[in-house]
Amino acid sequence: MNDDRDGQGGVTRRRALQMGTAAGAGAVLASALPYGGAAVAHAAQPGGPFRGFARPAAPVRPRFRWWWPDGQVSPAEIRREIDQIAAAGFGGAEIVAVHHSIRDKSVLDPATHGWGTPAWNAGVEAALDQARKRGITVDLTIGPAWPAAVPSITQDDAAAVQELAYGEARIAGGATHDGPVPEPAVAPEHGVKARHLVAVHAVRIDAANTTRKETGLARDSFTDLTGQVRNERVTWTAPEGGEWVLLSYWRRGSGQLPESGPHSSPDSVVVDHFSRAGTKAVTDFWEKRLLTPKIRRLIRQAGGALFEDSIELETDSLNWTPDLPAEFEKRRGYSLWPYLPVIVRKNEQTVFAYEASVSTHVRHDFWRTVSDLFNAYHWQPLADWAHSLGLEYRAQPYGLETDSIMSAAILDIPEGESLGFKNLDDYRALAGGRDMGGRKVLSSEAGAYQGGAYNTTWDKFLRTMGGAYAAGLNMTVLHGFSYATAPGVAWPGFAGFTPYNGGIGFSESWGPRQPTWRHVPDVAGYMARVHQAMQAGTSRIDAAVYRQKGYSKTGIGAGWFTASGVPLGWTHQFVSTPVLELKSATVSGGRLNPRGPAYKVLFVEGDRHAGKEITLPLETARRLLDFTRKGLPLVFLGDWSAATVPGIAQEGENERLRSVLGEIFKQPKVKVVATEPEVPAALEALGVRPDASYAQASTLLNARRVEGRTDYYYLVNGKHAETVKPPVAAIDHEITLTRTDRRAIPYRLDPWTGEAEPIALYEADGDKVTLRVSLQPSESTIIAFTAGNAPHATASEAAEVRAAHGNRLAIRDTEAGTYATTLPGGRTVRATIGALPAPLEITRWRLQVEDLRPGRTAAETATVRHDLTVDGLKPWPQIPELADVSGIGRYTATVDLGRDGWPGAYLELGEVFDTCRVTINGRRLPAVDVINPVVDAGPYLRRGTNTIEVEVATTLNNRLRVSDPAVYGGASRQNYGLIGPVRLVPYGETVIKS
Repeated sequence: MNDDRDGQGGVTRRRALQMGTAAGAGAVLASALPYGGAAVAHAAQPGGPFRGFARPAAPVRPRFRWWWPDGQVSPAEIRREIDQIAAAGFGGAEIVAVHHSIRDKSVLDPATHGWGTPAWNAGVEAALDQARKRGITVDLTIGPAWPAAVPSITQDDAAAVQELAYGEARIAGGATHDGPVPEPAVAPEHGVKARHLVAVHAVRIDAANTTRKETGLARDSFTDLTGQVRNERVTWTAPEGGEWVLLSYWRRGSGQLPESGPHSSPDSVVVDHFSRAGTKAVTDFWEKRLLTPKIRRLIRQAGGALFEDSIELETDSLNWTPDLPAEFEKRRGYSLWPYLPVIVRKNEQTVFAYEASVSTHVRHDFWRTVSDLFNAYHWQPLADWAHSLGLEYRAQPYGLETDSIMSAAILDIPEGESLGFKNLDDYRALAGGRDMGGRKVLSSEAGAYQGGAYNTTWDKFLRTMGGAYAAGLNMTVLHGFSYATAPGVAWPGFAGFTPYNGGIGFSESWGPRQPTWRHVPDVAGYMARVHQAMQAGTSRIDAAVYRQKGYSKTGIGAGWFTASGVPLGWTHQFVSTPVLELKSATVSGGRLNPRGPAYKVLFVEGDRHAGKEITLPLETARRLLDFTRKGLPLVFLGDWSAATVPGIAQEGENERLRSVLGEIFKQPKVKVVATEPEVPAALEALGVRPDASYAQASTLLNARRVEGRTDYYYLVNGKHAETVKPPVAAIDHEITLTRTDRRAIPYRLDPWTGEAEPIALYEADGDKVTLRVSLQPSESTIIAFTAGNAPHATASEAAEVRAAHGNRLAIRDTEAGTYATTLPGGRTVRATIGALPAPLEITRWRLQVEDLRPGRTAAETATVRHDLTVDGLKPWPQIPELADVSGIGRYTATVDLGRDGWPGAYLELGEVFDTCRVTINGRRLPAVDVINPVVDAGPYLRRGTNTIEVEVATTLNNRLRVSDPAVYGGASRQNYGLIGPVRLVPYGETVIKS
């Protein structure tokens, strides 16, 4: 932690007002003193209105992705690892067969120890049984690695994942083709033998429609030759003039196998995700091979969710399913066949094009149909089947050009990922589907960093996740926890993703092998409390932003709201056409889905996934007209005079759309603006204001949940978009929040310690409460409003006002002086803080280090101890004895506070790598905020001599650099340890005589 210092080495008053709170407590609310939060928290009563906040139950605790080397596991070790996960404060684990780090897969013996074998099932039984005993849950992944696959089908099976490959031949006008239809342009994957010719077409090349990457075709020249094909041969003479292309289309298995196999014998094959057959292959295998009587029973007792990982259906051709043409015509109202030339792909790119508007629109209809099939034949039936077993269904519903917003409304728990998601709007897309679908949880595959194995810090992890919680995330599934060992692995044991192609892999293998593991319960507790607050009741979101395409994992934001609205306090989510057709999409009291997110306004703009084209489905326009007639405000951005439907328009459809839009624009609750800077005035004219607002642009992000008459606000000082420059800085400003109950008072909930305290400095006006927030970059806090009775002030010259003495107020400051405080009603009172000693920097420490090294086996760790005296703190690599050491360091110092002692003091730890705990005079302090390591030492200090101990834990990076240089030798040393400066900063406190 860096700070600005005055000439005497003390914290400047202005800087003090910006430094955040003690013990990682989050914000200084309404008072600016950075350290006071934790001290006040000691006055919180465990039996108060938030008594469950201190000890969150298992369902809201974070989970682990638990990597197994297939069935090469010992039930006894599985039970031990469940104990480790539970003891560290986590709520469960997700079992998945992953072993990218093992190059020679034969050592895993897939025939007898593969996924789905009796050995695998024995491990699953042990995990579920031990989880039941420990009161946590186990999630079961739908197949080995990803995507969903089973060993009971072949690559040529109708239930296997499919592709449509095309072949082409050029024919000059007037020439005749007499022979085999063109062979596929892309050869089949290894193991794929069967193929089915589904159509043959001829189309004239038209340079006018040629693009930089696509060959132009004349749509009116389309000729269907399918009926003329005999034994895969065709005879056809091209009309005179121009050049023609003869196209063949072949349906076949794409041959895709789950990642980094084999995981079974025979090898598992990815299933068709768009057909009933593919889904049935999954459920049949589970019913016959995986769901033993014991596992069925234990699922009811300790099962959490069925989980499906990334939908990475990779093909060099076109994703396909046998019934797609029939389903397309049924759902879209016209035939796909004449448009197939501009749908087919090679190397994930379209190859041919009609006129731009036609190509763009038919591709929209194609992927909307694929999305419909995905939802109807994969997501929904698997969710129903999971429920029949007593499981929820959690999945990552993105990876293709499908409507992940609607898929998120179907899933019990939609999931995103911190690695693949490009910004917070990717989470907001899934959150919109979750909330419109009436779900509660949005989870994330969290903390996967390329090249981050054994060097990822909890500081980095929390900085990554902080903004995501404000965007709707409320469950963290950490990437990940590895089973202890596997054949041929090196210390510190088996890891799912490292080594990766011989180098440092993806992070992280959390667990007892990590030095920070002894501090992990503090971090797990922090996440659990954030989850608990952000799963309470329902979301409250200011704006719904309509998306013509419900994609996620794109990083594409919303006009005005992402770049300009969020910095002013606005919150938004994304909705799509299918979501607006749900039963929840009703309007009452001027709100969309009033029992859910209760959107105040629906914002409609051009299709940001298609060059901002002004499109809107006719059925959606009719829904919007109905919504606004019932009182929902609408804001349209752009020129809608020539709007079109996003797919291929049927006769008169565009004209009907424009007619409906004309009716919409006549409504009193509708505004149309030409440019983004006009949006704020439109919102103001409609009387739409955010639940949280700031007087000027800020990096503060917020999320609101409402449970009955209680409101929860999560606040974090984080980046709202990747384009934000310069980097996030500390903030210190007022924020106005909306409360459901006008009699409710604000509380600060400390997600690090679990303590709750009434806020004692704020102004209230009806349903609005104004207070101040001071946060370091990435620091967070939670504010809640509920019924209560505590005194407060409306203004003060002191740094902090506390309700810490029954029904009396006290002021606190780090500088002596007389301070005026204003009470409700306007009366001003003064109170004096007497002389304070100067801040004390602690420079001399005894340092005892547990140096972790490879043990006798890959899963064992040896410890070598070092005992040093340090005069002046410095990183371990600058201390010769510790240059390549990873482990735990205990820094011990003594300070003499004199015969009279100090009235109170904050302990500033400065820079710490990576996690730490503090003990003063034998008493351990509450958890230390990893982001802002400042704690209130006041209640623990005494007169005379005091002993301060700071226990610091590191990553394993520095040791692995030298113990396994072939993999980790290229990594840079990390600056471990307590680097400081470490200071005791005194404070004074006095009761206000009101």
